[in-house]
Amino acid sequence: MPVTARKIAVPAFLLLLAGGCAHTGEFDETGGITAIRSACPTVGIAAATGDVTLFDPPASREAAAIDVVADMTNVRGSCSDATNDIVTTVNFEIRARRTNTAAPRDVDFPYFISVVRGGTAVVAKQIGHVVVHFNAGQDRASATGQATSTIARAAATLSPEVRKKLTEKRKAGGQDAAVDPLTRPDVRQAVLRATFEALVGFQLTDDQLKYNATR
Repeated sequence: MPVTARKIAVPAFLLLLAGGCAHTGEFDETGGITAIRSACPTVGIAAATGDVTLFDPPASREAAAIDVVADMTNVRGSCSDATNDIVTTVNFEIRARRTNTAAPRDVDFPYFISVVRGGTAVVAKQIGHVVVHFNAGQDRASATGQATSTIARAAATLSPEVRKKLTEKRKAGGQDAAVDPLTRPDVRQAVLRATFEALVGFQLTDDQLKYNATR
């Protein structure tokens, strides 16, 4: 499973839990910038899985053998976090182009949604299918897909101890005023463990993934 195209990068500024007293973009007393941390996962496309190329014959990699090319785009997520489960619905569009337009054709594109924890660990994965229909004479077509992920709220919630370390006020000129709490290994690891992504992409074969990575 490839690592996400949008790597989890824990910001080098203060993280606050949603519902805190600060607002996104405010300056804090130390001169840093505060940001609101949400329990909802970041939504994106996993690296090297946002497009797929089908060949005819399948074993060929010549340009003249390209049969269908498809891209995944318009990825949008909506999150419901009102219960103990955080449910994220991801909607996306598949846009496809084919070479031979003589007859109508349906092309099945398998896709996946995975839950990635801490930027590297895939903790859940499901497979789905989207069928794109081409009419006779049509070289381009599209279809939409939808996938859902579920994360336990407890797993995406920072402990009170870590939260206190992140949100405690620091006075300008104080000994710890310029110390980023995320430089502490225990705090950084706790934030990573509570940080999730919901990633979608084409379910590629090993050969297709290699083609995407080396072309």
